[in-house]
Amino acid sequence: MSTTPAPVTPERIMQFGWGYAPTLAIEAAIHHHVFDVLDGEPKTLTETAAATGASERGLRSIMNLLVGLGLLERSGDKYRLTPESEAFLVSTKPSFQGGMFKHISRQLLPKWLGLNEVVATGKPARSVNVEGDGAAFFQAFVHDIFPMSYAATQVLAAHLALGKREGTVRILDLAAGSGVWSIGLMQSGPNVEATAFDWEGVLPATRAMVERFGLTARYNFIAGDLNTTPFGSGYDVATLGHILHSEGAAHSQTLLKKTFDALKPGGTIVIAEFLVNADRTGPPGSLIFAVNMLVNTEDGDAFSFEEISKWLNAAGFVDARTLDAPGPSPLILATKP
Repeated sequence: MSTTPAPVTPERIMQFGWGYAPTLAIEAAIHHHVFDVLDGEPKTLTETAAATGASERGLRSIMNLLVGLGLLERSGDKYRLTPESEAFLVSTKPSFQGGMFKHISRQLLPKWLGLNEVVATGKPARSVNVEGDGAAFFQAFVHDIFPMSYAATQVLAAHLALGKREGTVRILDLAAGSGVWSIGLMQSGPNVEATAFDWEGVLPATRAMVERFGLTARYNFIAGDLNTTPFGSGYDVATLGHILHSEGAAHSQTLLKKTFDALKPGGTIVIAEFLVNADRTGPPGSLIFAVNMLVNTEDGDAFSFEEISKWLNAAGFVDARTLDAPGPSPLILATKP
């Protein structure tokens, strides 16, 4: 018995056409503190407008959309948070992820509007992986994306159990940004010390976050360029948190060899990335991020575990492996023999 195939419709394609709308609506709700004022108790539209200072007309539109997206609920005339928005979109909570939406709407989207030209030339209008424009770009948002990686650092810290080791454990936090990777690991115990390496223009943001956690006394800071500035040596752990994608394949391989030389025998390298699968057919989020690297860097891309593990082996590392952790992809670990 034959079945009639489902008709092909343009609905899914047209939904992609409005793909920017959820991002901007969420960012507008964060900007006007909608999630903050709904935290604790439901409110009517009029009460939300009074608490936020935004217009009822504007709030009605975005709040109804957020209901449709499952980020708010409405019972009668009262709006309330969902478990998801309560956990991740209230700005006063440590798990707040909303800073990423400000970064997308204010820093990334204007550049993506030039995608046609970028695809034609293969080069961005302005690159964020060179120190001039890059330092200002990263200093502006590294604190906002701190929560994106912090939960993963807690899983990594438990896995490495650095606080249970005898003697001082030294961490090298490369392209440290907010310092999230070394901060999370340093919370393992008082025997853990860290060196944060980044551009001179970014390190003030690193220092501020380290001070917020009360860890400054156990930190060393090195300002420099990943390709030319010495890292030092004798480290037990080196973290490369979301940096290979902006460096590109050639520079990443050089960076992995330089990191190998900085570790002591038995040391561990930890890599966080937006991993694609081996044939580059998914996952969609990582493939989108690969286009983001096209728009924002000279040679950046998203890579697979298979690619990175080959680079690690070529640099001298052994036992390339993954560690499941909260975030866009599992972490990659390897050992210096």
